[in-house]
Amino acid sequence: MQSLSAWLPGLGGFAIGAVAGFAVRHARLCSFGAIEDALMGRDSRRLRIFGLALGIAILGTQSLIISGILRPALTSFVLPEVPLAAILLGSIMFGIGMAMVGTCGFGSLVRLGTGDLRSLIVVLILGATAYATLRGVLAPFRIDMLERISITMPDRTSSDMASLTSHALGLDVRAILAIAVGTGLCLLALGDARLRRAPRLLSAGIVLGVLVVAGWIVTGSLGDDFDTPIRPQSLTFVSTIGKALYAGVLNVSSFADFGVGSVFGVVAGSCLAAWRSAELRWEAFDDDHEMRRYLIGAALMGVGGILAGGCTIGQGLTAGSMLALSWPFAVGGMVLGARLGIALLIDGSVSEIVQRGWNSLRSKNDL
Repeated sequence: MQSLSAWLPGLGGFAIGAVAGFAVRHARLCSFGAIEDALMGRDSRRLRIFGLALGIAILGTQSLIISGILRPALTSFVLPEVPLAAILLGSIMFGIGMAMVGTCGFGSLVRLGTGDLRSLIVVLILGATAYATLRGVLAPFRIDMLERISITMPDRTSSDMASLTSHALGLDVRAILAIAVGTGLCLLALGDARLRRAPRLLSAGIVLGVLVVAGWIVTGSLGDDFDTPIRPQSLTFVSTIGKALYAGVLNVSSFADFGVGSVFGVVAGSCLAAWRSAELRWEAFDDDHEMRRYLIGAALMGVGGILAGGCTIGQGLTAGSMLALSWPFAVGGMVLGARLGIALLIDGSVSEIVQRGWNSLRSKNDL
């Protein structure tokens, strides 16, 4: 029987997830939608909102580190070894999966809260494949093959940009780097006049950034080291969906986990937002073709998200708030994967994409 203190991280995760789900649903914010807008529609407003959230998260998280409240070495994002091959492969897989589903794991939870039964299937498949990659049948391949290809940091320094820069220069530049990057991202986002006239989007970006910081605080202060010692963590939605599925099927005590609580919180918050705006409605697959596409996309996100070390939220915001070295590689891979996925949906098959590229190359050579 777990004590009440053991459940506090889970309850804190539920509360933070609920606020995130409500804010994102209310603002119609989506990470894949932001990438698609920027790549295909030349509209960077929603992408700038994620930049604003990241800037706020960096300023808040680095303040926690400087004040000694948060120790980077205890987190899972800045380990002394960076499995770059797994991150690059996984992030591209995740990006392709996002394009096939039309959203990420976090977005699927938000959609599920509005009554989208397609997202229920996505969450189940994503969770199952994520857990299989994390601790199940695919774990040996991940650990023994891909993660062996890694870059070791000099003197086993934490793999965050502030620690590496300080190690190289011989002086602590964390505060300077955090202020420069965090403030720069905020100013870049707020530099768009149209965005400044979109209070819903702005509020969602601010809320997401603050919630990432709140996650670090909750997991660092509410855990009972004698009852259930926990690693400091914040918002991420791949491994946590797998753990939530495991908790529901096999281990009730796992509901006390911060990440598991945040998964259910996002669904609850999104449901509340949809209910307030009278947008709760059941949705299902249009045909078997759409269902196959969603199943493949969900599996790619589950496996790819674990290999990449997180999703667009987990790597894009949470790892980014730590200034983790994995962050730019993971985000870049996800953007590339999303673009490949969009091309795949438009052109219909990989062979057609390759053939079109080959024909284009031949025509240039003929000239």
